[in-house]
Amino acid sequence: MGLFKENPFGHILFLKKWLIRILGIMTHQRYKRFNKLEIEGSEVIRNLPDANVLFVSNHQTYFADVVAMFHVFNASLKGRDDSIRNIGYIWNPKLNMYYIAAAETMKKSLLTKILAYAGSISVERTWRSEGKDINRKVKFSDISNIGKALEDGWVITFPQGTTTPWKPLRKGTAHIIKKYKPVVVPVVIDGFRRSFDKKGLRVKKKGILQSMVIKEPLEIDYEDESFESIIEKLEYAIEQHPSFLKVISEKELLAYEEENEARRYSAKS
Repeated sequence: MGLFKENPFGHILFLKKWLIRILGIMTHQRYKRFNKLEIEGSEVIRNLPDANVLFVSNHQTYFADVVAMFHVFNASLKGRDDSIRNIGYIWNPKLNMYYIAAAETMKKSLLTKILAYAGSISVERTWRSEGKDINRKVKFSDISNIGKALEDGWVITFPQGTTTPWKPLRKGTAHIIKKYKPVVVPVVIDGFRRSFDKKGLRVKKKGILQSMVIKEPLEIDYEDESFESIIEKLEYAIEQHPSFLKVISEKELLAYEEENEARRYSAKS
C-alpha cells in the first residue's frame, strides 16, 4: 500500500488503518471483559464477496453497535469462529468497510470526526434535524456516495434511522437495494442499549450479555420485487416487524429485561 493511497472518498488508507487499530485497541474490552459479546454467523462473513455487500441491522446506540461490527467482521475474516479473542485481527483491518451515519452527528465533535474518517458515509437526514421533525428531499449526492462505497466494499446501514426499537424502516434502503443490487446481509443485535449510554461512548453497566447474529444473505428479486416487499422482508430479517410486538407481550418484554439483568453477573466469566 502506498503511504498516501486514498479510498474513493479521499481518505488516506494508511491513516485510516492506524485509526482503526487504535480505536480497536481502545474499545476491545467493552465487548470482551466489561461485557460479554455472543456472536453467531462468523462463517457468513467469510463467504461474502469483497465488495457490494450491504449489512442491514437494528440500532441500539449511535456508535457502540457499529464499532462492535468492525470488531466482529475483522475477527471473522481472520479466522475467529464467533469470537473476538486475540485482538491481533485488528492489525490488518478490512479498509473498504463503511457505515451510514447522520451528517449532523458526525460533525459534532473531534471524536465523531475521527470516527467518521474511520469509515462513515455521512448523509443528511430527511425526516429529522437538530431534534426537530423536518421534511426535505433526499440529496442525490448521498445516494451516490453510498453507491460508491458499495462499489468499493462493504456498507453497514441502520434503516430505522433511530435507536428506538420497532420504528418503521426508511424506504430509502429499498431504493438503494434496487439501484445497486448488493448482497444484503441482516444483522440482529441486542444488549447494547443496556450496556452503553445512548451515544455508545460510555459503558453504562458492566457484565451485560450482548449478542450479534449475522444471518445468511436475503434472496431478493432486484428487478421485480416491490419496495414495500423488500422493506417488509428486511423488517422480518432484523426482527423489527410490527408483528413481533403482537407475539411478545409487555409482560414478556419486562421478563426478558429482568432475565438479562440477572445474566449480567454470569456473563462476567
